Amino acid sequence: MKTHDKFVGLDVHKDTSVIAVADAGRDGEVRAFGTISSDLHALERTLSKLRADGSTLHVAYEAGPTGFVIYRHLQKMGIDCLVVAPSKMPVPGGKRQKTDRRDAELLARLLRAGELTSIAVPDEVDESIRDLTRTRSDAVDDLRRAKQRLKSFLLRQGYHYHGTADWSEKHLRYLRGLALPLPAHRAVLEEYLLAFDHCVSRVARLDDLLAAQVPKWRMYPAVQALMTLRGFQLIAATVLVSEIGDIRRFDHPRHLMAYLGLVPHEHTTGETRRLGGITKAGNVHARWMLVETVQSALRPPKVSKELTERQEGQPAERKELSWKTQCRLHKRGWALINRGKLKPKVTVALAREMAGFVWAMLRLVPAPTPPPDGPVLRRA
Repeated sequence: MKTHDKFVGLDVHKDTSVIAVADAGRDGEVRAFGTISSDLHALERTLSKLRADGSTLHVAYEAGPTGFVIYRHLQKMGIDCLVVAPSKMPVPGGKRQKTDRRDAELLARLLRAGELTSIAVPDEVDESIRDLTRTRSDAVDDLRRAKQRLKSFLLRQGYHYHGTADWSEKHLRYLRGLALPLPAHRAVLEEYLLAFDHCVSRVARLDDLLAAQVPKWRMYPAVQALMTLRGFQLIAATVLVSEIGDIRRFDHPRHLMAYLGLVPHEHTTGETRRLGGITKAGNVHARWMLVETVQSALRPPKVSKELTERQEGQPAERKELSWKTQCRLHKRGWALINRGKLKPKVTVALAREMAGFVWAMLRLVPAPTPPPDGPVLRRA
């Protein structure tokens, strides 16, 4: 049998997948193969038919809500697969029709031309840690909404807490001691308090799960390295490492800044150059965490007791970089404030600077061990 390449584009949905095939060569035919079920067995049977003539298959599909199950299954089958970044898909100019068949054909054609940009696919264990951190972020968001609903309800009834610290023990005693005149309002208050307690317990459970799982993770040395920086405790460091993955896929800190969407928009033509707000492209979870970690940058540099404990046992070069980070961010932040920049812009600029220091810190960590064949965590 004569061996040749076939380039397969998959437009994947929850229930169905549309397949298009492009033959090798610039003038090779691009044809729609058909629509199949999104079941992995149906996909395996179809691809087996396509390579029954001895062809070598190259498959591509866009990253989306279906995750990486197809990618991992094709890897086990020995089929080359590319998970494409949707935001970097070249779109033909003047495109006025969008169908699943056209999308699959475009994927096959661009895969043959080598014009597709792939994403870094995490292994199953890395993805599980990332899902755990994202679940905690959802729980924190639910807690914030529960607090806001309770405070809004009480404000409508004319109750406003005048203490100095919201959601402290004193504040909670005040809330539980309120005696609303109407039975319906008392029931509403109790329901909101129960929802608040449930959200607090959920966040605490997820914190405990992360504290138990992360030390067994193969990327834990990178987490420990980030924890030597001011503002990074276990949760923040784990979120950033799980979202970024192996830092060595970024050759320069500017590439990491662009990946996190912290670089400005640019429209340059001729002698005209216009810069806008940050792109907000890439990973929103990592960008949000970087913004959170620089909140203390305007305070004077200091190695607190907690930071000293986190730095215990770490190499001297990491401690030196941590101190350099504090001094640099503090100086940069106040320089921008004195120039009249607004606080949100200063925070984003410091987050961009922090991304560079994160890149430098993670490069000091030895390359992580290759992921195991199965979803097994490294022993502590």
